[in-house]
Amino acid sequence: MNHKTRLKISSWIVLAGMMGILGVDQAGAQQAVPVIVKAVMTDRFVDRVEALGTLRANETVELTATVSETVTGVHFDDGQRVEAGSILVEMTNEEEHALIEEERSTVAEAKKQYGRLRPLVQRGAASISLLDQRRREFETAKARLRAIESKLQDRLVIAPFAGIVGLRNISVGALIEPGDLITTLDDDSVMKLDFTVPSIHLASLKTGLPITATSPAFPGRRFEGTVASINSRIDPVTRAIVVRAILPNPERLLKPGLLMQVALLKNSRDVLVIPEEALIPSGRDNHVLVVDQSVQPTLAQRRQVTTGGRRPGEVEILDGLQFGELVVVDGTLRARPGQPVTVIAVDGGDEPLARLLKRDRKGAGQ
Repeated sequence: MNHKTRLKISSWIVLAGMMGILGVDQAGAQQAVPVIVKAVMTDRFVDRVEALGTLRANETVELTATVSETVTGVHFDDGQRVEAGSILVEMTNEEEHALIEEERSTVAEAKKQYGRLRPLVQRGAASISLLDQRRREFETAKARLRAIESKLQDRLVIAPFAGIVGLRNISVGALIEPGDLITTLDDDSVMKLDFTVPSIHLASLKTGLPITATSPAFPGRRFEGTVASINSRIDPVTRAIVVRAILPNPERLLKPGLLMQVALLKNSRDVLVIPEEALIPSGRDNHVLVVDQSVQPTLAQRRQVTTGGRRPGEVEILDGLQFGELVVVDGTLRARPGQPVTVIAVDGGDEPLARLLKRDRKGAGQ
């Protein structure tokens, strides 16, 4: 056997080995690779901006005294819910009550004198100047009565709105002075959630955007709300802007000061979506294997795609695919571009991929 004959035989041996590696049978046909596919779907997609926020009551106030007096009555308990206008604290006011009774009598007498003089003036039996004097006395008495009632009001602490009071810091008999904290009052029917967002998202921020909020204090609970207002200034240090959202609180679970994990949902749109496992990264590019069952044999076609946003298990496709096309979700490591494939299952989204694989293995075993 000469040198050329030995070289030709060696070349055939190497070629035969490569054909075996590529899965080519003796007849020269590539073996079909079993794959599971899923159709490209259209779905609603949103961009998520995550942040940390702090809850505030819808309305909140620290109740204090405006005069120096002794407390004569406390009409609330710690954590009690009160209605707007409820009297919470009374202070010494006997003198004011006596003055009010005296002034009411004065107002009644002045009104009576003014009423008696009016018909006399009409008949010409009394002068108009005397009538003006009686009117002035009547109006002055009413003004003094309002002033005394205002002083009495200062000796009452009244709830300005409905809500829940905090801890009581006074007792009956205590002498309180202006500025002394009596208690707090919070309207927790709805809560304000303040959080900061990087200014890079400023163009897409607007009122009405939906948000979801969670807290370790309530595992498994999600609270939904909407953006109500956006601050007029950006922090020059952090380059972030404060956004305020409103969260309904019908169960009164949320409390002011609670730290919340916020997800701001913006740029809602309908896009093409594929499973994340269908992507084949290649450097900075992404590819998928597309299966066209309308032609025979069924081949896997490599297609470059442009991706957008992501969410757990799914990827937004901006370019490269069309609605309804079938992409390989299981078998991307085994199948090669241009290689025949056998579709063993179509993932409809209503059954986990692991169960599809298990079911098809059982079918193959039977």
